[in-house]
Amino acid sequence: MATQKEKFEPQNRLNDSFEPPRWSARLLDWFVAPHLREDLQGDLYEIFQKRVEQVGIVRAKWEYTWAVLHYLTPFFFKRQPKQYPQPFFPNPAMIRNYFKITFRNLTNNKVYSFINIFGLAAGMAVAILIGLWIYDELSYNKYHQNYGRIAQIMQHKTYDGEKKTGTTVPPLVAQELRDSYGPDFRYVVQSSFTDTHILTTGEKTFAKLGNYCDSQITEMLSLKMIKGSRAGLTEPYSILISESLAKVYFGDADPLDKIMKVDNKDDVKVTGVYEDLPNNTTFGKVSFFLPWELYKIQNPWVKEQKEWNDDFTMAYAQIADNVDMEKVSTKIRNVKLKKVDKEAASYKPELFLQPMSQWHLYSEFKNGKNTGGRIEFVWLFGIIGVFVLLLACINFINLSTARSEKRAKEVGIRKAIGSVRSQLIGQFFAESSSVVLLAFTVSLLLVALILPVFNEVAGKKMTLLWSNPVFWLLGIGFSLFTAAVAGFYPALYLSAFQPINVLKGTFQVGRFASMPRKALVVVQFTVSVSLIIGTVLIFKQIQFAANRQIGYEQNGLIMIEMSTDDLHSHFAAVRADLLKSGIVSEVSESSSPVTGVNNNMSGLQWKGKDPAMKDDFANIRITHEYGKTVGWQLKEGRDFSREFATDSSAVILNETAVKYMGLKNPIGETVRFANRDHVVVGVIKDMLMASPYQPIKQTIFYMRNRGFDYLNIKISPTASTSKALAAIQAVYKRYAPSVPFSYKFADEEYAVKFGQEQRLGKLASFFAVLAVLISCLGLFGLSSFVAEQRTKEIGVRKVLGASVVSVWGLLSKEFVVLVVIAFFIASPIAYYYLNNWLQKYTYRTELSWWIFALAGVGALAVTLLTVSFQAIKAALMNPVKSLRAE
Repeated sequence: MATQKEKFEPQNRLNDSFEPPRWSARLLDWFVAPHLREDLQGDLYEIFQKRVEQVGIVRAKWEYTWAVLHYLTPFFFKRQPKQYPQPFFPNPAMIRNYFKITFRNLTNNKVYSFINIFGLAAGMAVAILIGLWIYDELSYNKYHQNYGRIAQIMQHKTYDGEKKTGTTVPPLVAQELRDSYGPDFRYVVQSSFTDTHILTTGEKTFAKLGNYCDSQITEMLSLKMIKGSRAGLTEPYSILISESLAKVYFGDADPLDKIMKVDNKDDVKVTGVYEDLPNNTTFGKVSFFLPWELYKIQNPWVKEQKEWNDDFTMAYAQIADNVDMEKVSTKIRNVKLKKVDKEAASYKPELFLQPMSQWHLYSEFKNGKNTGGRIEFVWLFGIIGVFVLLLACINFINLSTARSEKRAKEVGIRKAIGSVRSQLIGQFFAESSSVVLLAFTVSLLLVALILPVFNEVAGKKMTLLWSNPVFWLLGIGFSLFTAAVAGFYPALYLSAFQPINVLKGTFQVGRFASMPRKALVVVQFTVSVSLIIGTVLIFKQIQFAANRQIGYEQNGLIMIEMSTDDLHSHFAAVRADLLKSGIVSEVSESSSPVTGVNNNMSGLQWKGKDPAMKDDFANIRITHEYGKTVGWQLKEGRDFSREFATDSSAVILNETAVKYMGLKNPIGETVRFANRDHVVVGVIKDMLMASPYQPIKQTIFYMRNRGFDYLNIKISPTASTSKALAAIQAVYKRYAPSVPFSYKFADEEYAVKFGQEQRLGKLASFFAVLAVLISCLGLFGLSSFVAEQRTKEIGVRKVLGASVVSVWGLLSKEFVVLVVIAFFIASPIAYYYLNNWLQKYTYRTELSWWIFALAGVGALAVTLLTVSFQAIKAALMNPVKSLRAE
């Protein structure tokens, strides 16, 4: 059936000088029923032409509009019953036909098919990887059945008006909560830090991570017992071990009642074996649990502890059923404040419960307020995943619409022989669904291949959830959603072609038809350029922090964590033997590693201190040779020396401490702490021991002959590292034969501090490269289409003398303009978000202009490389052949 629209075709109106208002004509076309439309439009058009001659164009247009509005009545809206009603569901033969056509289209256009399938597969693979990462993050700690009712007891303290939040509490807190707030809690568990301990049985000795805890920890964490029971920690000399640890020590033998030695001190009996905790739990790396009673036996000062001022233990709680955690948290806020002395109370300690659901993703506090944490990465990667998938969908949409002219005849013929629009839409959706399902299959293969590398970069142990029905439901739903997003626009666009125009050869794509494609290309490169800028900035920030002055000498510096007393009790002999070997220049002990601070203290007194000042110091216990071992830099005064017997009551400050205390002439000043006076004998340049992104804390170094956890060894610059390690191990084994030899290089340990940022940078660069590749894949397809579309024009230009360069410029210019537009959109967006990201670092780099320039030039270069292949190929084509083909 001819439509009214053909009456308005140019060849039917050659003698007509004027046209009615276009919007009125379209309104009529949209609303009037098809069987009435042709006659009505024809009559109105004829009247319009007559009225133009009689009353002029302005009034004729007004009358035409009025007439159109007049005809918008229910009578003209009413549709005739369809002569050939279409079933709601297509029959199987039709579906087979859809897929047959899809298969033919895919095989006849192999390049486009590859771009579509591979591009979508890459985007979906990224989305799946990010989905697995987010699932792993959001499911953190959910392994524990009481996840929603478990909390850690934490505290805020106020130092000079600023609240600082810590995870440690006094050991008396747990019992006080049980005694005074018993009905609010089901369990309150005291725990040590997760630390390395030496476990020995028979000839097997390994260093493993474990905790000393109250016996209720097993119920709180819902340990799944394989052997023994959850009551296995009630005896002081007992141990619960993980399944994998039992395998390591006992193989296939029954581990129950077997004896293990802990840190070469006490024998404990295996009373239970529990299923390994998953990696994505706070206790995922813990291999065993020991009773808190044993901890008190090994450390009598803990048992005798009656002070509320010292914070050195962890405490966890499971609140009772039907109790609100927030209300309990408010109740216990002043428990410590009521118990401490006046001096400690001036720091305003506040206890609170942090729910287990927040331990992993919301671990950062600022001035007493929770400011988030890793949840920012969840949002960031979620957005990146959506964008990367969007880029892949854009490729599909662009290529499908770009090839619309080639499929116009197919659409026209189908409509001419009776296909209705809904059937054509169904066909195009079937095509997009087929492509998406193929892409989904390929994406699963890609994920299976990439996942090991991705796990290494992300620092996780994720697996594809093959047996999880939720995964498959989400995967299929995700594919259908992608098919709908990717196929919606092409389906509507292609099915809207008028058959008569196509078959008569008068169909032409409008001059604005390519605008949506161009807009989508701009979106693609806006995302890509933003990711490039973000990636460069992350690595610049890492480099900036890595180049910071650290104030000591890392090269050849080894740290050995002393889990037993073997080395400390023979320190003088160990040092003498190591120095005698000639491969070590100095040896010392300390309470903290050179790359971290384990202890803090407050309440120091010195001359001129403001009485209202609430001080906070990092404190490091060291032996005389510590400065020479780590190579610190003295600024004033002298180093500790065995020649001065009074050095047992001397201290050395760092530069920040001197400024913090307001000391103009620090040497000789007295500092009082631990009920003793200490004389300042030296000031060193600041040593960067904590986070490289944070300011250096005021630090005080002093000597004590106890509480040393680390042995520091400086290898001679002239010694071979491998020979030095062998010699150190020989001495180590002489004094601690049953303890595994384990060491860390200071420079490697320092590099670990950049782990999170490096991981973020690697993931961002991984996604940025993928985003650029997917975008370029789309550009390659589009440039190929444009070159094919303009074959005749290129042929004519070449016949008229156009050079290869000019043809290349002609075809490349369009895409270069789009990338430049994308750059100008991406730059302010990236600046806004990245500038906010940088603000969380106290020690941060600048958002330099050259990062933007680099990203812009890089995107432009990649675009030209992508487009040039097709452009030069078209430019080198023989014009005679191309014109003959046309």
